[in-house]
Amino acid sequence: MITSAKNYSAPIVYGCMMIGGAFDAAPLDGAQRKKGRAAIEAALECDINFFDHADFYCYGKSETIFGEFLRDHAGERDRLVVQSKCGIILPDQPEKGLPGRFDLSYQHIMEAVEGSLARLQTDYLDVLLLHRPDPLVEPEEVARAFDDLHRRGRVRSFGVSNHSPAQIELLQAYVDHPLRFNQIEYNPLHTVLHDAAIHANMRRPEYGNPGEGIIEYCRMHDIQLQAWAPLAKGLLTGKADSAEVEPRVRRAADYVAKLAGEWGVSREAVVIGWVLRHPARIQPVVGTTNPDRLRSACEALQLNFSREEWYQLYTVAMGHRVP
Repeated sequence: MITSAKNYSAPIVYGCMMIGGAFDAAPLDGAQRKKGRAAIEAALECDINFFDHADFYCYGKSETIFGEFLRDHAGERDRLVVQSKCGIILPDQPEKGLPGRFDLSYQHIMEAVEGSLARLQTDYLDVLLLHRPDPLVEPEEVARAFDDLHRRGRVRSFGVSNHSPAQIELLQAYVDHPLRFNQIEYNPLHTVLHDAAIHANMRRPEYGNPGEGIIEYCRMHDIQLQAWAPLAKGLLTGKADSAEVEPRVRRAADYVAKLAGEWGVSREAVVIGWVLRHPARIQPVVGTTNPDRLRSACEALQLNFSREEWYQLYTVAMGHRVP
């Protein structure tokens, strides 16, 4: 169980993926540090205390910038929830010619966590997530890594990302520590988590079952769902205004703009409010580095989508009515 008194159920998580500037090996410069610091401070001003990282974000530079912030604000650490993920290795790492891959071996998990802790300049992670399912995973190795990390005080709680119910069940059969989180992609344009469910027994083979049962499983097992890309990469909040997009995306963006105008809030707030309306209490991981856009997204906490409004955006974005 999570034993810390910290608030792990904050309604919005700040995603630190891009505070490091760019996905390349170029060193950090002053402008990147300033922009990253401003994003962190904006999140704190919005009363966000939960910060999401991964070891490979911007080649480690995102964790580095956050670590510099923690170094300069040592008194903040005890009230912050710092989460990081491991398991993804980019192509050409550590040698040119190697493929991109997933690695949930004992050795990689241990090395990745120590690397994150060094960059973050902290003694422990509040949460460690396994970033992607590894087809070659040996759950016994994951269990041993989690036991060692927890015993040494390096990680307080554990979870996964992008994992199916069966993959979680396999790990949990070996891991003594409860898997408390599952971070998945979820927004009005990416709803496979319930598309398959509502189309049960229907002739819509394009839905298959890519997300079937994830929401229900996590609710039944007290696993906190987190949503990455909750703003649909800006397609519903302005990007579609000047880009070629599918008709359904255009219609969804127009409906978001309509609600924003009626409610007197930002389009970002409408999209995040739609995610928050789900009774699973999904935590949106908002990753913008624009402080104004982040503040706009946090306006969602003022909203209360009706069932009709939620379904209207869902079906418009899906491109057809429910069965």
